[in-house]
Amino acid sequence: MKVAITGATGFVGSRLVERLHKEGNRILVLTRNTFSAQKLFPPGVFPNVEIVAYTPTESGSWQDAIAGCDGVVNLAGEPIAEERWTSGQKQKILNSRQLGTQKIVEAIAKANPQPSVLVSASAVGYYGTSETSTFDETSSSGNDFLAQVCQAWEVEAQKVRDAGVRLVILRLGIVLGNGGALDKMITPFKLFAGGPLGSGRQWLSWIHLDDLVNLILQALTNPEMQGVYNATAPHPARMAELSQTLGQVMQRPSWLPVPGFALEALLGDGAMVVLEGQQVMPQRTLESGFKYEYPDLLPALSQIIR
Repeated sequence: MKVAITGATGFVGSRLVERLHKEGNRILVLTRNTFSAQKLFPPGVFPNVEIVAYTPTESGSWQDAIAGCDGVVNLAGEPIAEERWTSGQKQKILNSRQLGTQKIVEAIAKANPQPSVLVSASAVGYYGTSETSTFDETSSSGNDFLAQVCQAWEVEAQKVRDAGVRLVILRLGIVLGNGGALDKMITPFKLFAGGPLGSGRQWLSWIHLDDLVNLILQALTNPEMQGVYNATAPHPARMAELSQTLGQVMQRPSWLPVPGFALEALLGDGAMVVLEGQQVMPQRTLESGFKYEYPDLLPALSQIIR
């Protein structure tokens, strides 16, 4: 199997490349920074990886490289919770997903031979935020900024169906692994100053990195999978539970909360990513027969932090 991947040098994408390569597949890495990609996937170690430079929001010769791929995994997007949400940053967040997906779909549509499947990321931010509601794949969308971004993102991905290509949209929760969001959460615990962010009542719909990679592989190879699937574990947790479990695994105190205003001072509106949340259930994912290695928080964190 040959798979094209955007966002391949990121937290999720790099693990996916490693897994696909280990299983003998060929990988086309579409990247804005070929130097970084070559350092991450050196030819001597990753002989099955082809690296192609691309500009995500622009058409170009890079699109020709899609021809001959069996599937495409679209993971690219501007980081959401690392900078203040100025009007310019909001536009970057939207464009990287909406226009980036548009150009990938454009490439797939004109490819000959054509990939048979597009696995495109979205996010549980699609549903908006709530401390009381429960969402699954049939739930309607929210109306805040992230929900609007996810809607626009998914609309572009849906257009690949016009080319007769199977589409799987994965709405990602918080991905837990060595790196990513968990690294930022762990630092205060290492300093014996850990605790919940904000009220602690907000829901975190999470998934272990290995489960997410397994789900992406299932989406690529199972022709029965079509449409939207929540990429979250079946047991979401509130922030207070996550903090308590982190403290238990790390053998550190977990009582010192980080007040919401402190995060808002750093990130402005972007603080809502961690101060607000949603309880998301992976109903269709479970119905697809997917088997989680880490359905519960304690075993997941114990595997990561060891």
